[in-house]
Amino acid sequence: MTAHDDAIRFERVNYAADGLHILQNITGSFSKGAITTLVGPSGAGKTTLFLLSNGLKSPSSGEIYVDGKNILSYDPVELRRDVGIALQSATIINGSVRENLALPLTLQGKTLSDEEAEELMQVVGLGKDFLNRNSKDLSGGQRQKLSIARTLVNRPKILLLDEITSSLDRVSKQDIEELIVQINQQYGTTVIWITHNLEQALTIGTYTWVMIGGRLMESGESALLNDPKNEQVKRFVKGEAE
Repeated sequence: MTAHDDAIRFERVNYAADGLHILQNITGSFSKGAITTLVGPSGAGKTTLFLLSNGLKSPSSGEIYVDGKNILSYDPVELRRDVGIALQSATIINGSVRENLALPLTLQGKTLSDEEAEELMQVVGLGKDFLNRNSKDLSGGQRQKLSIARTLVNRPKILLLDEITSSLDRVSKQDIEELIVQINQQYGTTVIWITHNLEQALTIGTYTWVMIGGRLMESGESALLNDPKNEQVKRFVKGEAE
């Protein structure tokens, strides 16, 4: 695999805050166009890695490349358009579904056309009838779909998902999983998904990273979770590392 196949590449990346070494010497890459799942115990540094990936935090040392380009040479607005992020608790503003959906463009002083709004609703399986609904009336699964649709407004090349199904019921969770796989296949969007659910990591991910204590312990095809080589990863997979 060449560097051109990397959506995001980390070279000896460290991140420290308040005297704590949150990420230590991270070297590795996420494959372009693939779904990579990211697992590890709480406090492993997974979310921090995401915030570095779209420029919301800067590394203490090391280099990060997005689409082969050093992250420091990106315009921050352009970077966040290319690298979208959806979080566990979707931030929904008061108002209609349409107002929420249009928020990324509203903040840029642009407008979302009816055609685009309806298309995005269609993509996430909500339908155009939802656009005029009050966002407060949405279920948890519908809110998460709206959050994903809003992330897609900027047509990101890379989608970072942080525990987006952890608070959903089984049916909603399955819905979101199918939606993400569809987005990946339909648009060729690179997906990097933090999950605490190892079964989800195994079935949804083509590749998996396992992080423990701010370090990348093991990475490769997701099947590595069935037979990890690293002792700490073995303990984590057995449920002994938390």
